[in-house]
Amino acid sequence: MISRATSAVVGLALFVAACGGAVAIRAPEHPPSPDQIKELWIDPGDEARDLFWGIGGKKYAPESDAVYKFKDRDDIGFSSSYGVKDKNDVEWSAKIGPEAQTEVVVSRILWGLGYHQPPIYYLPSWKLERDGQVRVESEARFRPKIKDLERLKEYWWWQQNPFVGTRELSGLLVVLMMFNSSDLKNDNNSIFKLKEPWDGTDRWFVVRDVGAALGETGKMFPRRNWLEGFEQHGFITAIDGDHVQFDYVELHQELISMIHPADVLWAAQRMQRITDAQWHDAFRAANYADADAARFIHRLKEKIDDGLALRARPVGQETR
Repeated sequence: MISRATSAVVGLALFVAACGGAVAIRAPEHPPSPDQIKELWIDPGDEARDLFWGIGGKKYAPESDAVYKFKDRDDIGFSSSYGVKDKNDVEWSAKIGPEAQTEVVVSRILWGLGYHQPPIYYLPSWKLERDGQVRVESEARFRPKIKDLERLKEYWWWQQNPFVGTRELSGLLVVLMMFNSSDLKNDNNSIFKLKEPWDGTDRWFVVRDVGAALGETGKMFPRRNWLEGFEQHGFITAIDGDHVQFDYVELHQELISMIHPADVLWAAQRMQRITDAQWHDAFRAANYADADAARFIHRLKEKIDDGLALRARPVGQETR
């Protein structure tokens, strides 16, 4: 369960949102302890995490030649997803459309940096059984339902949570902006309760739906998974005192106020730890062509360099 303090914050945020006002950014009364920080982020240290298979490894991967039985379909939101079940009665969420690839890449990199992510995988094609008929479906992001990994009904809010004011939370926002993540809605965030500790803790605060990325940003249906648009899009535009200005067009502009130059530098330093092999494994896990992956990675590394340059950049100087 969420702590009483966290529940009160969520309740207040829901009340404010219901009244039509913006949710105020509010730090907790006391900074989170090191054990609490582990619920959002753990330092992988020198560990080169496997970004092809991700946290679930081969153990939780879907079978590419299996037949998945239809349970339901969810068409709410930008991408549609199927609820399906395999021959072992494992339930899966299979998201189709342009977010299938991007969600796998972003999730892999977040986990590589130490941010918790549930196991997810990509299949370029798969078989769906519905009403006694089997047909081949195109690409999908597959996420298994794991009995020892319980997703709570409550979700956490960017503006009010136990980590507001920490480098780990602001750094997470920076990383998402590097990917042009453009769907930073609070209800895309999840809290997971684990039966046994996994990835350093028994509770995870997760940015769960991260497929709106690697394209442009925008307030109305920005194009996802668009290589040319991603290459042309800016990142940091200026530094104004202790605030950072980004080339970021989205509904959640108040979140940018949480980010300071030191947060960008912290995030860039950790992104720099991702090896070339890990970068390519993350894109290979989502079935990107090598040439396209190389171009995405090149642009991401440019953004990392922009973040690293903040250590010496004069206040007010513009960048790419």
